[in-house]
Amino acid sequence: MKKNANANPLFLSAKEAAAELSISLPTLYAYVSRGFIRSEAAGEARTRRYRADDVRALKSRRAPPAEEQGMNEKALDWGVPVLESAITAIDDMGTIYRGVPALALAESASFENVATLLWEAESDPFAAPPPGVSKDIADVMRKMQAGPAIERAIVMLAMANGCDAAAFNRSKEGRLSTGARVVRLVTAAIVGAGVSAAPIHRQIADAWLPGLSGAKKDAGADLIRRAIVLLADHELNASTFTVRVAASTGVNLYDAVIAGLCAVKGPRHGGVGISAARLVDQLAERDPVQVVRERLEMGERLPGFGHQLYRASGDPRAKSLLGALKQAPPRLLQEAPDAVYAATGQWPNIDYALAVMCRTLGLPAGSELTLFALGRTAGWIAHAIEQYEQGGLIRPRARYIGPAPRVGAETR
Repeated sequence: MKKNANANPLFLSAKEAAAELSISLPTLYAYVSRGFIRSEAAGEARTRRYRADDVRALKSRRAPPAEEQGMNEKALDWGVPVLESAITAIDDMGTIYRGVPALALAESASFENVATLLWEAESDPFAAPPPGVSKDIADVMRKMQAGPAIERAIVMLAMANGCDAAAFNRSKEGRLSTGARVVRLVTAAIVGAGVSAAPIHRQIADAWLPGLSGAKKDAGADLIRRAIVLLADHELNASTFTVRVAASTGVNLYDAVIAGLCAVKGPRHGGVGISAARLVDQLAERDPVQVVRERLEMGERLPGFGHQLYRASGDPRAKSLLGALKQAPPRLLQEAPDAVYAATGQWPNIDYALAVMCRTLGLPAGSELTLFALGRTAGWIAHAIEQYEQGGLIRPRARYIGPAPRVGAETR
């Protein structure tokens, strides 16, 4: 009897692959972004097909309890997805917000438009008047003006939380309205200005590009818009997971975003932008080949290069932002990335691109971190809202590896 040629296909459609693994489509895309399943374009309709052998291999790895335990141990370290989300997928095209490629949105969409998309808002929550702040909050903001912007944002949200009677409005519309207020307040705190209804990227440009006007200022504002759109969400990064854990306990959006702001400051997360900025300064002022060689000889990292999710061809977000930086020096756009790639095989990531943009525009010191945090605020709110809707407390278990209990040991 002749064997059916399609009994063991080389490729599966998205629905077939998801059904084989008994998972949803967003989870399938997450497996692809983690490198567990390879995919390739199929036809001209921008559809993709998935390697059947990868699907079968993953299915066999997930099946036995012993194998599952090994995967779970690595789940919090760039491992197997730990929860399902319909917000953002990551593949070789970069981030995809609710089915819309972020690279396409970066061409013209406003940050508010992207936040509305991520939040699945049916109407514009930013259409409401911006929230007012009390005299006490304004006084504290003035006193903190010379301090770090992230700390100002944390204090602003903590104080405004207590003044917002609708902070615990659990309706969908209530949460969307609260999210818009939170974004406006974070923006005001970060740029050191009053709360405004102006577009977010224009507020940043007005505060940080006072010496520019006309077309030059418009171009600078558009670069800032592109950057925060590209940064709006990146699936379950450290700060976003922190936000989801906080939201799962029942705190409101103010407190959930405060949790994200605390986590994003870390030097292994958003704070790496500050280290990348120092490297960019060196690369701009000296021979990039020599700078790279000296760093590697000393065993130092090259912050702003390489990314676990974009190993094959580099971070698409960085390509988008660097491609729009026409006025940046060729040394930073081409020579330095080429020198790093030749020495390490690593491509620029969004942290490098953000540092190059901040230097090119002459933005205040530390702007890399604050722009990262402000952009990510939209995604944090989306994930907090999704967590509220899914319900349940996020409470992982730890595998104990400490000393065995000492039976009968004296306790003091």
